[in-house]
Amino acid sequence: MDQAVGWAEARARTPGIVKTAFVQYDSAQAVGTLKYNLGDGPFALVILFVSPNADASDVIAEAQEVFDPTPVVGCTTAGELADDGYCEGKIVAIALPQCHFETRTVLVSDLSDFDAESIINEMIHNRHDMMATAPDWSHEFTFLMIDGLSTKEDALTSELAVGLGPVPLFGGSAGDGIRFDSTYVLHEGQALPNAAVLTQVRTRCPIKVFKTDHLVPAERRMVVTKADPAKRIVQEINAEPAAREYARILGKDPEQLTAFTFAAHPVVVQIGGKHHVRAIQQVAGNGDLVFFSAIDEGLVLTLAEPRDMVDHLQEEIGVLSAKQQPDTILGCDCILRRLEAQEKQMTREISSILARNHVVGFSTYGEQYNSIHVNQTLTGVAIYPPEKE
Repeated sequence: MDQAVGWAEARARTPGIVKTAFVQYDSAQAVGTLKYNLGDGPFALVILFVSPNADASDVIAEAQEVFDPTPVVGCTTAGELADDGYCEGKIVAIALPQCHFETRTVLVSDLSDFDAESIINEMIHNRHDMMATAPDWSHEFTFLMIDGLSTKEDALTSELAVGLGPVPLFGGSAGDGIRFDSTYVLHEGQALPNAAVLTQVRTRCPIKVFKTDHLVPAERRMVVTKADPAKRIVQEINAEPAAREYARILGKDPEQLTAFTFAAHPVVVQIGGKHHVRAIQQVAGNGDLVFFSAIDEGLVLTLAEPRDMVDHLQEEIGVLSAKQQPDTILGCDCILRRLEAQEKQMTREISSILARNHVVGFSTYGEQYNSIHVNQTLTGVAIYPPEKE
């Protein structure tokens, strides 16, 4: 490889515990450039977040060879969180060094027909194995990447709750920009649709798994009166055609509903005394509303009002950094947050906060937090330097 040409195309932050590198998806020898910038390792795991403009199959096949014997996992994105915050058209690489991390991965190869008991048993076995391998390390988390068009996120996360025990889980649904055509998770050299990859991590680094959104439930409510839960489609709200009634409540023309409308006017449900977003993906041709997560007849939806995104993100990062600055924050950020930031011309400010605090990851079609699937949130893990070297 011509190092003088290729290596300058990707930037990497060499200090720190978690190693990261970033490259344009169409750069010459992109995967080799990422490997060079990540350094020699040895690594327990490499995670790739791949722009949907790239050929995900080619990227993971090459990465499997280039990084061998290090396992490589990843997914396609609806945008990336990289060295300059929000960006598009990049491949983000995150490497977890063996000196600080033990990892195990579990592939769910078919989300339409998975054996929850078998997956849970494998998770429990992996956890015991890592405890035996690194008995002096006491911090753990589980990271989930799942096909964002599978509509199976709710089913999988609820089933896996039994196997998590005290270990927190977060994750994101693979994306395809704003095309909603095809999404993939990456595992053992393959790009897989309708699949999920769980990564279990044990580390000597303190961690904090978190979920946050900037939305406040308002007073306006609506009831789902006709729906197709299996397809996450709402046909009627308040006994009226869904898109038309949603638009009426907003005081908008139903013909003018866009992704920006849904980002600016989300709906939430109350679960266990807390609100969780049930974000709208798009309007179907017949006027139905297609949602990003579980929906059912009889569900009461409440319109939510957004707080200032910049102020809210500053506050949340401040909480994560109150006692110690994280080395890295691995984040799964909903595509609707990115769209809202664009619509409100806040992209530059939010990107600056993300970059300054080394938040890396991807924009998602949905997020997972412990046993639930959510939308329009930022979930992730803050990884801190260990107390003792």
